[in-house]
Amino acid sequence: MAALSGKRVLITRPRDQAESLCRQLEALGAQPILFPTIQIAPPADPAPLDRAIARLEEYRWVIFTSANGVSAFWERLGIAGKDGGVFARIRVAAIGPATAQALEERGIRPQFIPDEYVAEAIAAGIGDVSGQRILLPRADIARRALADELRGGGAFVEEVTAYRNLPAEPDPLVLEQVRQGVDVITFTSSSTVRNFVLLLGDEAPGIVQGAVVACIGPITAGTARELGLPVHLVAEEYTTGGLVEALETYFRQTPSQV
Repeated sequence: MAALSGKRVLITRPRDQAESLCRQLEALGAQPILFPTIQIAPPADPAPLDRAIARLEEYRWVIFTSANGVSAFWERLGIAGKDGGVFARIRVAAIGPATAQALEERGIRPQFIPDEYVAEAIAAGIGDVSGQRILLPRADIARRALADELRGGGAFVEEVTAYRNLPAEPDPLVLEQVRQGVDVITFTSSSTVRNFVLLLGDEAPGIVQGAVVACIGPITAGTARELGLPVHLVAEEYTTGGLVEALETYFRQTPSQV
């Protein structure tokens, strides 16, 4: 019997990004429950991003820290009447394989992807950035660590909001399923954790109790702990595939869990 057979696994990532994770879990016998806690929205004011796109040739690097950032950037790029050809003389970095794939689907091969898929690893591995102009198109609530590290290295960093992470409106039927209990809760970003707690309020501790809390990486896990949630496992590779692999290993080693 598969290690995840029959496990009710809560997926908190946005609906339009959950398909791959659902398929991987179903292939292992799990029962995914899609409960998005965030929704992706355009920036309240796209003008700063549009201005950055208009003078893109001024930047030495453009660093993308999520596939959402890539999608949002390309939407505004198209509105400006431009395409990926604008990156011919600009270096591009991606925080991890999902972001890199989003770029490659648009004809851009990143010059740099860190071995560890966190923002700090980009700053550490990108090389000497002293005096260089760097563009960071990101979420409105993105961590400041990457920008601070790059500025510490002497770069001129411009952060622009490419998209917003907003709390999702829970489906009442799915919410009732969640209240009945789940075996696993997966978090794939700090935003999914924060909005899970926000949406469920006083109910969150009871839902989490008895469930295995699985986080995609250390930043997400840190947010969960800060908000008082237990963390049972953190994926070694900070991808959805790594998260599924970590869950499979966990339940294979502790088959009596939940």
